[in-house]
Amino acid sequence: MTDTPTNQTESKTDKVPAADPSDQKKSNRTNDRKRNRRNDSKNHDRDSDWQERVVQIRRVSKTVKGGKKMSFRAIVVVGNEKGQVGVGVGKAGDVIGAVRKGVSDGKKNLVRVPLTPNSSIPTLSKGRDGAANVLIRPAAPGTGVIAGGSIRTVLELAGIKNVLAKRLGSKTPLNNARAAMVALSQLRTHKSASRERGISLEQLYS
Repeated sequence: MTDTPTNQTESKTDKVPAADPSDQKKSNRTNDRKRNRRNDSKNHDRDSDWQERVVQIRRVSKTVKGGKKMSFRAIVVVGNEKGQVGVGVGKAGDVIGAVRKGVSDGKKNLVRVPLTPNSSIPTLSKGRDGAANVLIRPAAPGTGVIAGGSIRTVLELAGIKNVLAKRLGSKTPLNNARAAMVALSQLRTHKSASRERGISLEQLYS
């Protein structure tokens, strides 16, 4: 009697190795880096539309216990030349820090300016800040920006290309820039003025 060998098949289950937590952390880090790169590129594209101009940098001092503390004050105008402009002031121990603070302060105090198709302002406007008075009036195409000092910087960064401006009173750059901002903030288009007064454009022009 011969014993016939029986073929026994063994079911082998493939064992899947457990996921290494260190590998998962690395993948999360790479995903975070990619996400940060995308956000940085978006922020860079958004910030590239803005222009910054330093109007004045002065060395100032503050009397404290034991002597005087020296620092720098920077007046910065920020604008996108599309109807938005702001004036900021920053103080720091170095010039770069003061300019950086001035830029952030200017972006917090933005004013939207209504522009005409000729890159001018719709109506005449006056602004006052402290002892500085500023008069701004629209001009015909091809006139250019007829202004001086910090007022010219504010008008150029706002995107106004045809305008007449006159400084009346103080010559302080900060007061003049803020007075120009007050004048620009008071501008209204004819449509918005007629809507606020509850009349039609024909009645407004007549």
